[in-house]
Amino acid sequence: MDKVDVVVAHSQRATLRVGDVFLKVDSDPAHADIEVRAMAMVPVPTPPVLWCEPPVLAIAAVPGTALGVLGEPSTASPAAWAAAGAAIRKLHDAPLPPWPGRRLDDVAAELDSECAWLLANAVLPAEVIHRNREMAQAALRPWKPVFIHGDLQITHVFVDGDEVTGVIDWSEAAPGDAMSDLATLTLGHEERLDDLLAGYGDDADRDVIRAWWSLRSLMGSRWLIEHGFDPDAPGCEFDVLRSRMREP
Repeated sequence: MDKVDVVVAHSQRATLRVGDVFLKVDSDPAHADIEVRAMAMVPVPTPPVLWCEPPVLAIAAVPGTALGVLGEPSTASPAAWAAAGAAIRKLHDAPLPPWPGRRLDDVAAELDSECAWLLANAVLPAEVIHRNREMAQAALRPWKPVFIHGDLQITHVFVDGDEVTGVIDWSEAAPGDAMSDLATLTLGHEERLDDLLAGYGDDADRDVIRAWWSLRSLMGSRWLIEHGFDPDAPGCEFDVLRSRMREP
């Protein structure tokens, strides 16, 4: 029998790998339901679903390697990033999923709540939080909903050479803001935005993408801290927030 590798584990979810099979155990069965439904709908490569018996979802591994990881330069070619952009464009052009997404008012309220927590716990200098909250405001505008992945981290896109071989972890797929997906994929790898947009298209709003870099980093930091991750690791959320202070 192959050994069992723990890919990620926290109080909400654990992902195990046994050979070429990934077992995802989630405290909320709705996440697996959305993931299975989303992967059946999207026009991009996804892992084959082997079986689903809540709270466990079994999927097959996809070929290739992740586009990159936080804290390290991506070794993927510009063409691979462009291919990722083209795949995201196909997703965003697809018909909307039938379940609801997050409302603008809810995002704004959560952002304010998370900033208040960051300030109260003094995990970053107050000026960094305030300045990034100002920058994040540009993302809080009405958007035309598209089919988004919802958690399009760089480790969720796999490539082989210059070809996208699979996009994983669809439990947060929903109607939403296209720019949030583009921002999440380039978080900590801002220098690859041009390569990504070469495949995505010229209509992406760079100012809104930059605003989402601040917004996502502010909104995700407390969750990371409370679940045993370190947003202050090199290249991660705190580095992103601090780097934005150097912008005019």
